[in-house]
Amino acid sequence: MSAERGARCTRSGAHDSEQALPPGARERGEVLLCRTFPCGPLTAVLPYEQSRILYGGIPVREAVVSVLDRVTQDTVRLELHLDDPDCQFDPGRFMELQAPGDEAGRAYSLADTGNWEGRLEFYVRLREGGHFSSYLADRARPGDRLTVHGPQGAFGLHETGLRPRWFVAGGTGLAPLLAMVRRMAEWQDPQPARLFLGVNEPQDVYGLDELAAVAVELPGFRYEVCVWKPGPGWFGPTGTPADLLAAALPEPGGAAPDLYVCGPPAMVDAVLRAAASAGVPPEQVHRERFLAT
Repeated sequence: MSAERGARCTRSGAHDSEQALPPGARERGEVLLCRTFPCGPLTAVLPYEQSRILYGGIPVREAVVSVLDRVTQDTVRLELHLDDPDCQFDPGRFMELQAPGDEAGRAYSLADTGNWEGRLEFYVRLREGGHFSSYLADRARPGDRLTVHGPQGAFGLHETGLRPRWFVAGGTGLAPLLAMVRRMAEWQDPQPARLFLGVNEPQDVYGLDELAAVAVELPGFRYEVCVWKPGPGWFGPTGTPADLLAAALPEPGGAAPDLYVCGPPAMVDAVLRAAASAGVPPEQVHRERFLAT
């Protein structure tokens, strides 16, 4: 879970991962609410609207695997269909998925938008020995039934008027940001939008058709893809998405954009440094770190 601000009279785990709760956040009084126990009355100030707070239990439903497609050598596009077609959720949220006969679940961000068809779309990085990704790589087949917990999470779009929205993704961190720009296209949001996607090697590039489809529907949307280790056949930008962002900030004469960042912790940290160097206010940077599980 993301680090949340401000709880008093609490006790938090002494060995929280620094990737989940960096030392600087801890020093500012931030805690991991999923690792925190109240010792008495407390007040918590949360960085999202009250409508995002779940007062009941997390919904648990059944779904069927409908699409299982390798989009790169180690990334799978997974599409599920819920038995219940009511599938409404805000872009940026995640679901916890359980493989057949398995009690342990893994969390993945949704790449599509809320719908009435019961459709859920994910991009999953296949990690050697990974709990859920081993199932996808070795045993999963269309028609399998999975247990789905969610939607969950507080990462999502913020209403800030006409300020530009910029999205920075590393690898499968594209998933929740793709959901956000798809929602902007559906609603014809007026804010200018840019997306920077970074991958390790040219064969890791994916999502171009989906981004191009958004660009057709959403005026003012631009996207760039960069490769960290380019080969001789790569003619696009090189480096990391943090490098692309640093080169684009600040825009001459323009307002500092709202930044939405998702990907590995090192990339997220690099983006935070680039944003701070360019004078983007911290409250305009919204992030979600992907941690290996």
